[in-house]
Amino acid sequence: MMRSSMSPEAQLSRMEAACRQTQKQLQIIDRQITRRMTAILRQIARRKSGYRRGKAPDARTLLQRYRANLAGFTAERQPEVDALSRKLVGQEAAIEALRDRLSSSASYRHANREV
Repeated sequence: MMRSSMSPEAQLSRMEAACRQTQKQLQIIDRQITRRMTAILRQIARRKSGYRRGKAPDARTLLQRYRANLAGFTAERQPEVDALSRKLVGQEAAIEALRDRLSSSASYRHANREV
């Protein structure tokens, strides 16, 4: 195993940047799904939902179509979301561990100075 010559503080900074990037990727996927749903919303609403023979559009049918499409779009991206979520959990755990190590070593150094 190769030891990093990077300072722990620089390593923490890079890890936090990578974590932020993973969070951004998840947000991008969420926005893409939202954008797709917004784009097809008019099509969903038009499909047999207009006034016919004096009947008002059925809100339940519209909602069912919306939910079905949302479930489909979400299912398409679910493997990617799951992988990024697992990666994010690992990154956050590694960051927390490094922060603990840094605070422990800082307290140890501080305690030794007072003696």
